Amino acid sequence: MNKKELIKIAAYFVQNSEENIINEEIALSKNVVGMKIYDDPIFGFGDANDEYFELLKKPEIIGEHFLSPKQWLPKSKTVISFFLPFTERVRISNKKDKIWPSEEWLHARIEGQAFLAKLCQYLKNALIEDGYNSIVPSQDERFWAKKGFDNNSLHSDVSFTSNWSERHVAFVCGLGTFGLSKGLITQKGIAGRFGSIVTELYLNADKREYEDVYEYCSRCGACVKNCPAKAISIDKGKNHILCSDFLGKIVEKYKPWYGCGKCQTGVPCENKIPKQCK
Repeated sequence: MNKKELIKIAAYFVQNSEENIINEEIALSKNVVGMKIYDDPIFGFGDANDEYFELLKKPEIIGEHFLSPKQWLPKSKTVISFFLPFTERVRISNKKDKIWPSEEWLHARIEGQAFLAKLCQYLKNALIEDGYNSIVPSQDERFWAKKGFDNNSLHSDVSFTSNWSERHVAFVCGLGTFGLSKGLITQKGIAGRFGSIVTELYLNADKREYEDVYEYCSRCGACVKNCPAKAISIDKGKNHILCSDFLGKIVEKYKPWYGCGKCQTGVPCENKIPKQCK
C-alpha cells in the first residue's frame, strides 16, 4: 500500500459511510437530519524515528509521559496523521449563537469523534490485511488522557495532557502549526478533528513546510474575542482551567453531548491558513 492508495480508501470511507451522516434516530432535532459531519481528510506522514517525537517528551512541551512511536510499536516505520475538516454546514451553524454550541456542532463533536475512531480502525485493518502490523495509539489499552487536576487519580502530577497527543503528532507529520487556542491550523483550517496510526509500513515522510510552532497563526485575536469563557489571550494563549470549567457548563446543559468550538469558527483560520497580520 502506498500513500495514494491509503488516502483514496480513506476518502471513500468518509464519502460513503452512513455514520458520517446524522440520521433521524440520533438527531437532536429534525433540522440536523441528513447532515454530513466531515469533508475529505488531509494526511501527513512522519518518520517513526523523527527526533521531534523525542522532543515532545520535554516538560515544557508534553512531558516524559508522552510515548514515542517506537514505544507504541517497536518496529514501526511510519506515523500516519490525518485531519478531518468539518463541513461548511457544521462550521456556519456554530457562528449563530455567541455562547452556546449549535446542534450541528454538538453532533460533530460527539458523533464525529465516534466516526473518526471508526476511520482509524478501518485504516488500521487495511494496513494489517496488507501485511503491516499497525496500531491506533488513542485506542490502545495503554493510552490515557487527563483533563483536570485530581491528586487521587493516576498520573496525579500532570493535568490537561495525555501520553499521545494528536495535535502534536500532526505538527510533527507536517499537517500544520498551533494557534492561540492551542488548536492546530492546517491547510484546511482548524475546525475539525485529528486521528493517527503507527505502522510498520514504510512511507516516506512529508516535509514540514514551517519552522515555528505558531507559524500559521496570525495572532489576529479573533479566537480571543469569540471565546465565551474568556479563556484565551494574546499574551498567554489558552487557559485550560477556564476552558474546562465552561465545558462543564455545556455538559450540564446538553448532556450527553458537549463541545464548544467558538475558537474554531468565525475566525480567519477556520478553514484555511490565514493571511498573516502585518
